[in-house]
Amino acid sequence: MSEQEQMYPAAIADLAEERKRKAPKPAEAFAAFSQSVFADGAIPAKTKQLIAVAVAHVTQCPYCIRGHTADALRHGATAEEVMEAVWVAAEMRAGGAYAHDRPSQGREGERP
Repeated sequence: MSEQEQMYPAAIADLAEERKRKAPKPAEAFAAFSQSVFADGAIPAKTKQLIAVAVAHVTQCPYCIRGHTADALRHGATAEEVMEAVWVAAEMRAGGAYAHDRPSQGREGERP
């Protein structure tokens, strides 16, 4: 077993079924919500999945990264588009650190 597999075990179908059994209404509502959010709309499904890839990298969820990367590719995204989405996530994460440096610069009370 690889180090990554030990740290983040694969999703287990029976665990998903157990969650549904214990709280079926919220599980059904979440599934419907997810389907609605990722359906084609003003933003195409492929673009939504690329956004999800970027967000998954910012939230650092390996399950979301795997799932949304697969969904993006299934919706026609290229490996290059997925990589660009990852770079967008990296820039946004780094930009946040840079933009919120006022306390470290001794300028907390100043307005932008």
